[in-house]
Amino acid sequence: MHPNHHRTSRAPRRHPVALAAGLLVTATALAACGPSIGGADGGTDEETSATDGRLQAPTQDSPSGEITIWDRSGDLYAVFDAVIDDFNEVYPDIVVHHEAVDIDAKLQNTLITETDVPDGVFLDDAKVAGFAPYLWDVTDVLEPYVADIAQQKVDVSSLDGGIYGVPFDLDPGLLFYNATALEAAGVDVTQIATYDDLLEAARQYQAAVPDAKPIHLEQSAFLGQLQLEMYASQLGTSLADENGELRLESDEYRQILTWLDTVQREGLGTRAEYLSPSDVGPLENGQQVFYPWAIWFSFAPEQQLTQTSGDWRAMPLPAWEEGGARSGAMGGSSFVLPKAGENADLAWLFYEFLMYDEAGYSAVWGQNDTYPNGLATSIPAYTPAADPSKPLFGPVAGLGGQDLWTTAVTAGAEIPGGAPTPDWWAGAVDYLGTDLQRMLDGELTPDQVLEQATTDIQTNLVDR
Repeated sequence: MHPNHHRTSRAPRRHPVALAAGLLVTATALAACGPSIGGADGGTDEETSATDGRLQAPTQDSPSGEITIWDRSGDLYAVFDAVIDDFNEVYPDIVVHHEAVDIDAKLQNTLITETDVPDGVFLDDAKVAGFAPYLWDVTDVLEPYVADIAQQKVDVSSLDGGIYGVPFDLDPGLLFYNATALEAAGVDVTQIATYDDLLEAARQYQAAVPDAKPIHLEQSAFLGQLQLEMYASQLGTSLADENGELRLESDEYRQILTWLDTVQREGLGTRAEYLSPSDVGPLENGQQVFYPWAIWFSFAPEQQLTQTSGDWRAMPLPAWEEGGARSGAMGGSSFVLPKAGENADLAWLFYEFLMYDEAGYSAVWGQNDTYPNGLATSIPAYTPAADPSKPLFGPVAGLGGQDLWTTAVTAGAEIPGGAPTPDWWAGAVDYLGTDLQRMLDGELTPDQVLEQATTDIQTNLVDR
């Protein structure tokens, strides 16, 4: 979900979740305008009866035509743009029109009116379900690759037996920590295997550095909910199940909220919005030393944390129980193919090359003009590309030269499968995201958050 997404426009690469606040804003509105999400029947009756809504790859030896591809402006636009020449070495007769577009502002109206519809679009995972009625089911074209795609990525783009997104990145959660500060305080991070261990390490650090509040507690309602879903992903759950039914009021969410509540009640957490000035200050002065977040936090010690750059490291997230998963998904994007696009089948060939051809994914994540060291803020969702022994990006200087690739792909392999993100996820921030912040303010208990948010989401979003 993603978030994001987080890497596509960071001013242009200074703040990976500058876009996160708008991650899901169109999903609910679109679902209200289009056909029922229960069946991906956004095209005409003739179209869907002829194709059953499933995209087919071109059959000719040398496909030809023109395609229009939408990406957000910024670093990833530049990366994808540079791969077009490589693509044309394989498909010389396909002309790619690559456009930098405000997708959140334009896509909804474009799909509804079927005016100037692109053939392919970069889209946040969290929005795929909301747009599914207007998108091709890519089950058939993905068939040669799907067994080698991270299960969580397939699950979040699946709906009623179809798959509506070509997975791009995998965003595993990691525990980032200030190794220099922790070592000076005598805290051994190798002993952190569970979230209870993390609490104990935070207590030890605070005993050595009394003014510290070692663990990050997210103050943005949206990002707080997104991080909550990362924690839930570790436990194999999410706000909605595979049928779109709300499942918030559960032992898993109760365990997570109780842990977060413990952090705030014991004064072990720094309340701040992600990489805002009130967050950066404690990160730089050694008061905040633990940051459970997606891999894309790695850009912070590379670019923003100038005083402590090189002091930070990343390790797998703690598990919620002994032997449990050491990572969860936080954010992510895919490529979608609108039914009303003129040459979606040719656009599929572009995405196939980008994601499943070694020349394509190596150009995206490997060294390039935009990322001289490679794209180190995500890993490929395609597991043959995420080979621990064949890193696509190099050691990260901001993490003290750590081999983040191996850490991240190992963590990514532990992410449990997921479920489609419901089209009401964005609206849930007004309830769950807000109530979570009220709990961190000391106004609500974990049980009150679960009961209240469940009632509000069910009444105002699910049943609406």
